[in-house]
Amino acid sequence: MTTTKPPTVAPYGAWRSPITTELLTGATVGLGGLIADGEDVYWLESRASDGGRSVLVRRTPDGERRDVTPAPFNVRSRVHEYGGGAYAVASGLVIFSYFADNRLYRVDIHAGGEPEPITPDGAWRYADLQIDRAHNRLICVREDHTVADAEPVNTIVQLSLHGPNDDGGRIIVSGTDFVASPTLSATGDRLAWLAWSHPNMPWDGCELWSADLTDTGDLDAVRHIAGGADESVFQPRWADDAGLFFVSDRSGWWNLYRADPSGAVEPLCAMEAEFGLPQWVFGMSTYDQIGAGWLVCAWTRDGVWHLGALHVASRRLTPFDLPFTEFEDIRVAGAAVLMLAGSPTEPWQVVSLNPNDGSVQTLRRSSDEVPERGYLTAPKPISWPTPDGALAHGFFYPPANQNYTAPDGERPPLIVESHGGPTGATSTVLSLDVQFWTSRGFAVLDVNYGGSTGYGRAYRERLNGQWGIVDVDDCVSGAEHLVAQDLVDGRRLIIRGGSAGGYTTLAALTFRDTFAVGASHYGIGDLEALAVETHKFESRYLDGLVGPYPAQRATYVERSPIHHVERLSCSLILLQGLEDKVVPPNQAATMAEAVAAKGLPVAHLTFEGEGHGFRRADSIRRALDAELSFYSRIFGFDLADPIQPVPITNMP
Repeated sequence: MTTTKPPTVAPYGAWRSPITTELLTGATVGLGGLIADGEDVYWLESRASDGGRSVLVRRTPDGERRDVTPAPFNVRSRVHEYGGGAYAVASGLVIFSYFADNRLYRVDIHAGGEPEPITPDGAWRYADLQIDRAHNRLICVREDHTVADAEPVNTIVQLSLHGPNDDGGRIIVSGTDFVASPTLSATGDRLAWLAWSHPNMPWDGCELWSADLTDTGDLDAVRHIAGGADESVFQPRWADDAGLFFVSDRSGWWNLYRADPSGAVEPLCAMEAEFGLPQWVFGMSTYDQIGAGWLVCAWTRDGVWHLGALHVASRRLTPFDLPFTEFEDIRVAGAAVLMLAGSPTEPWQVVSLNPNDGSVQTLRRSSDEVPERGYLTAPKPISWPTPDGALAHGFFYPPANQNYTAPDGERPPLIVESHGGPTGATSTVLSLDVQFWTSRGFAVLDVNYGGSTGYGRAYRERLNGQWGIVDVDDCVSGAEHLVAQDLVDGRRLIIRGGSAGGYTTLAALTFRDTFAVGASHYGIGDLEALAVETHKFESRYLDGLVGPYPAQRATYVERSPIHHVERLSCSLILLQGLEDKVVPPNQAATMAEAVAAKGLPVAHLTFEGEGHGFRRADSIRRALDAELSFYSRIFGFDLADPIQPVPITNMP
């Protein structure tokens, strides 16, 4: 006869958890950049245990996995600073961008050997690589930083696959501030691409163009296909008959369309759902062609993703019954569909789907050490009314740990997560970062505030001119909604976020009095400094979110937490990478000094060698431990395990 040990009674926050910082970094890799080449499958693995290096991996049909790029090669692009589209492969030839020097390198898988550069040292960066072996060329986006103290120039260029490309590539598309998604037809004689200019971001409005492309890289019969200042276009793909598939939000939702060879455009699947994504990085794919007249596509509705097959002629969309709730990098490889997929109980993984019978095979998991179900909590979709009369959305994670229960009458502290972007969205895929907190007794509310994607263009545009107001109100009202339902402790409300989410965090702490504690990861404290100092891609982003600068400078000052520290009356921890090119590190330093001068508890940690986001295992572990230590000191509960305490100014 067996007996079950009753759970230990301990305060929320003080529960011992097997989801340690070592588990988050040592046994977990980031997955992305999925590409098929014949029967071979390639993807990128971001390995915190290897200094955050992004490694290109090849899987052969017999299941063997092998690293293509040896140390110290880090396969990342710095175009737009966020990168993406950092490598391409065709018939065993791999071309990739090396993060350290921004040069392009080639590796012939079948010939072996070390990576060899095909571009010279210089101030050129490359992304969205497209290999055309038949014409011995590479088509890609180039970002030119050769002119000091001038805005970089973005173009589409043609390069030789063998180098040396001393001129950095022959320009074939230019004239706009930004270009993306150069897409070659199967025969290499047609090119499609996206283009937009300041002050638009690609999700505000961009244009789809096509042209005939000669062997020498000259364009002919250039045509505008779709898009404009108020229409966002995403992911062009050539159809077999010289038509173009693409995603557009002309209806208010990112839906699939087809332009026939004459240029006539027709919708393929009109739905109040999103088949597209905000183009923060290059190389994203939410659909692909599978067989004659069929597309396999992913779409999101109410925060949940689906995958299905769309018959182009009949417009019939048939969902697959799969054990996943999110899908990325949709690629067709022969008769199989490759993708990144995950769910609240399954981490991100590389998956191969047989579309005929719906069977799936996992080729690689981001983590093989998934904790027992008793330590995991599932996201609960919730919506709540907001001060501007809308409904905000998010996912609520109650605390869960099979070994513990809280004292009678105690309610858990709540962490409100404000995602980055701010044009982004939360994810429901199993996140050990979230479970790190919930398994210790914290509740988490992951907010899709106004401005988030996944709910249509009108919901995105709720944030236009209202950044620092709508996002803050949605986070505040979400916390108050849970307090009113007696699900969390209204005296122990925390808000945390990174980048734009860090700004929402700082603004909520400064301009509202709802939260007791905040954690800003490389967050923005000074909107004016961001408008003046940030990189080209986002240099006019705030025109839409706040207002044109400097014409509306007063609004920038009014909404910048750094100018209103006298209104801040709670504790704050700031974590900042010193190599951050998106949010200058001096913003966190200035904010910390101002909070300390007011006599409030504040911690300020900086990380050498880290940029906009932490990639190294030691940085990730230290940041999480510091944050947990900070909360325990502020709220006065003991930690289950000893960790390195964080130095706190103005804390007895």
